[in-house]
Amino acid sequence: MDNYINEYLDNKLKKIKESKNSYEYGRVVKVTNFIIEVTGLDKVSFFERVNIENYGIGYVNAILENSVIVAVLKSDQTIKVNDRVYSTREDLQTYFSNQFLGRIIDMFGNDLYTGEKFENLTKIPIENKAVSIMDRGRVTRPLETGITGIDLIYPIGKGQRQLIVGDKQTGKTQICLDIIANQLNKKMLCIYVAIGKTKKEVKSIYTELQKRGALSYTIVISAFNDDKPPVISLTPYAALSIAEVYMRNKYDVLVIIDDLKRHAESYREISLVSGKTPGRDAYPADIFYTHSRLLEKGCQHINGGSITILPIMETKGEDITDYITTNVISITDGQIYLSSKLFNKGQKPAIDYGLSVSRLGGAVQNSDIKKLGATVRLKLLSYLDTEDVYQFANLDEMSGNLKSKIEEGKKIMQLLNQSKFSPKTIQEIINDFNFVLEDNNES
Repeated sequence: MDNYINEYLDNKLKKIKESKNSYEYGRVVKVTNFIIEVTGLDKVSFFERVNIENYGIGYVNAILENSVIVAVLKSDQTIKVNDRVYSTREDLQTYFSNQFLGRIIDMFGNDLYTGEKFENLTKIPIENKAVSIMDRGRVTRPLETGITGIDLIYPIGKGQRQLIVGDKQTGKTQICLDIIANQLNKKMLCIYVAIGKTKKEVKSIYTELQKRGALSYTIVISAFNDDKPPVISLTPYAALSIAEVYMRNKYDVLVIIDDLKRHAESYREISLVSGKTPGRDAYPADIFYTHSRLLEKGCQHINGGSITILPIMETKGEDITDYITTNVISITDGQIYLSSKLFNKGQKPAIDYGLSVSRLGGAVQNSDIKKLGATVRLKLLSYLDTEDVYQFANLDEMSGNLKSKIEEGKKIMQLLNQSKFSPKTIQEIINDFNFVLEDNNES
């Protein structure tokens, strides 16, 4: 028995010295930007974390017949052919700490504002199995945004996935900052995910939240524009894993992903460099699954906690029919569409009430606001249709009914206009629109 053990250990040491120990490390055979090809890692698994020498971290992105593809997350020096890549036998993980509140962090558990690493970090999987159908409850509780046009006409429920979509510079991020600021003293934990933004932009967002006293319940998770695409791609998944920890501890969590178009572009870049076959618009075939498995994390848990997700999607030329936007619209429970034309006309927020949708609607409203919202929406959409036809007509030459409809519609639009960081309670909204209910009762 002793001879067998000695012989086994001798053979093991011999293989290590001869670099034939495929269980421990492999060799880099090809380097392409942030993607490397490695041979010798025969026993690694998909999405396993690997160490590149003593200066880099990556994960297994694809397993080929005689090699594996590794996506590099970070490296302190240039990776070269023949460098060693070590197996860790661990799935790639992110980190969790209660100290994250009020900080700007990355997926590695670093404080990006001070440059320090947090103490007492807990490793958590970047991706968990989604909450099962049996553990999900109905979405019935409202998420009060403080924005009249949303709370009244297109409400959002806790546990809902609602897309915020529109061209650049139409107020998408500002709406989300308003919603975060309005959660003060409402027992809601917020996570703002900045994808591919500049450090200046993230610092500006952080400062705005600090001014409103929102940092006490907000975590900012960022992947900057100069980070490697694999980091940008995985950051929202890391954010949702942190949100799940809080949800399972019965917290209500709001996650804002700003934005998913940038995320899709980084994933496309990874796929193309990795050699995946491109599909429509050069995106890989699994781009729909990439976003659906991310957004399905939003739900109302039966334990009382919830995750509400507000993904942001930037369009070009007000085209909401492009590939990625239509994908995300089909995954989410509705969309708030912001129009650049309305924004330039001075309507703030620039919500296009004709194209916006909430698939839950009155299910997350109390009876008073539900009744009022239904009435206002019908009157508003009727006015918008009428305005398109009679926008150049002389008001004095119109019939009494038509003139009354246009004047009422203008009054509704004035009440829907709202400056940034000026939230309204549900009761204030009802008081503002009481005239609509009174007219409806009289008729």
